[in-house]
Amino acid sequence: MNTQSLYILVVEDQQSIAQNIADYMENKGHVLDFATQGDQGLALALANHYDLVILDLNLPVMDGLEVCKQLREQANHHVPIIMLTARDSINDKISGFTIGADDYLTKPFSLEELEVRCFALSRRHLLQTDHTLTFDKLIIDRKKHQVTRAGVPLDLHSMGYRILLILAETYPQVVSRSKLSQKLWGDEPTESDALRSHIYQLRNALDKPFDYPMIKTMHGIGFLLNVESSVDSDVDSKVKNGVQNDDK
Repeated sequence: MNTQSLYILVVEDQQSIAQNIADYMENKGHVLDFATQGDQGLALALANHYDLVILDLNLPVMDGLEVCKQLREQANHHVPIIMLTARDSINDKISGFTIGADDYLTKPFSLEELEVRCFALSRRHLLQTDHTLTFDKLIIDRKKHQVTRAGVPLDLHSMGYRILLILAETYPQVVSRSKLSQKLWGDEPTESDALRSHIYQLRNALDKPFDYPMIKTMHGIGFLLNVESSVDSDVDSKVKNGVQNDDK
């Protein structure tokens, strides 16, 4: 039995199909985000680090082929993509594979087969990429979604893990509050205290038991992964020289 939990983006405009995928996959322990339009799906895929994307071919605003094309052109890392189509056309499949799709499923499909294909594609992708991020004594295993500091496993809630991963993948740049919120929630409105609460919980798990804090607040700017307490002066110079700050 495969116990790996995948972080999946589903871009599907048919509510019944999206709901069926959600019911099955979430019951299996996977974490899913959803979009009903191509442009929304593209924005989420670029803002988050998904294990894979399940992408319908026929979407409003921007179709699946264009989403796939734009994602391949704009993303700074490879995101595995499974295309869904109601048309079992070899031309559609050729177009999808040419643009950059990794796999294809024709509707109607078995949800069990979808999950098996997701696992296979995720494993294939992880074999081709470095899934471990190391910063001093902090180790983030993107394959297992596990984090340790000084050899101690950290019990992070899912949102805390996502925040830490964003900061790690952006290091050594500062991530502004607005950019972090956009990566976590897209364009959906959220309570003003939500991010503050998640940062607080992350700090309790990541920083409180150890000798120096790794989540550094740059007042009026955003947040930074602080790898060593001795790098503060270097960080300040990087901020002054124009790190990732869009809170203008």
